[in-house]
Amino acid sequence: MAFTVTILGNSSAKPTPNAHPSAQVVNLNEQYYLVDAGEGVQQQLIRRGINPLRLRAVFISHLHGDHCFGLFPLIATLGLEGKRTPLDIYAPAPMGEILEYHRRYFWDDLPYEVKWHEVRTTEHQIIMENSTLEVWSIPLRHRVPTAGYHFKEKQPGLNVEKYKIEKYGLSIAEIVTAKRGEDVVRDGEVIANEELTYIPYKARSYAYLSDTNYSARAAERVKGVDLLYHETTYSERDAMIAKGRGHSTTHEAAKVAAKAEAKRLIIGHFSSRYKELQQLCDECREIFPETYIASEGTTFSIEQTR
Repeated sequence: MAFTVTILGNSSAKPTPNAHPSAQVVNLNEQYYLVDAGEGVQQQLIRRGINPLRLRAVFISHLHGDHCFGLFPLIATLGLEGKRTPLDIYAPAPMGEILEYHRRYFWDDLPYEVKWHEVRTTEHQIIMENSTLEVWSIPLRHRVPTAGYHFKEKQPGLNVEKYKIEKYGLSIAEIVTAKRGEDVVRDGEVIANEELTYIPYKARSYAYLSDTNYSARAAERVKGVDLLYHETTYSERDAMIAKGRGHSTTHEAAKVAAKAEAKRLIIGHFSSRYKELQQLCDECREIFPETYIASEGTTFSIEQTR
């Protein structure tokens, strides 16, 4: 199953000629989730070949414009495109009031339901779950209530080794028993479950840590994550500015990745003051070598491993 993250926007609040505000799409097994929705997000979806009608839910980290101004025209366009199934939106309060305002003045004939789910930004908890995925909220430290999101694939079910089926002459009922994680018992003989089964691949995860000061607790909550996005608005030399504005530096992002024991780090939400992003990546690599720029249009894949 595919598990990918496509970058739609990587800039911070101030508009630039060549970059878009924060937005990403997480794809797990052809289930698409939008994470933040900066201005122009629907055009970015189209440019990247992602049909907006395929979005199952939207996750907004906080109510600053560079993270949510693109949501409202997207909702309207989905109606024009013929969407009929509900769209779930996970966001901090008062997003519900904002959506209701738009419904009254712009979406009075919207042909589908917009369902808002409040994200409590001080709580670390499951906010969405289905058969293949859990999404957890991660409290962050910004100037307004802000949550990151941890996308955790559920552990796949056990498989039975084919040659063990032949070796032990397993019946269909016994195969089903083994897949449930139970030992196979026949005529007093016990065949241990671990002798028959294997996990096809390890569950994978992606964490999105949006606007925030350095947070060791956030790092602990995403321990072992395969792919970590962390905002890197400022160079380390601008640490005082970062602290005052509720943002992180390159070294702080890298320290979070190291503390989280992440396999890879991608950085974004860059201040427009930096014309050369590679310098920010190089600063991160001084502490965490597996750092990459969240370049617009880039898709990062999380591969399956046994």
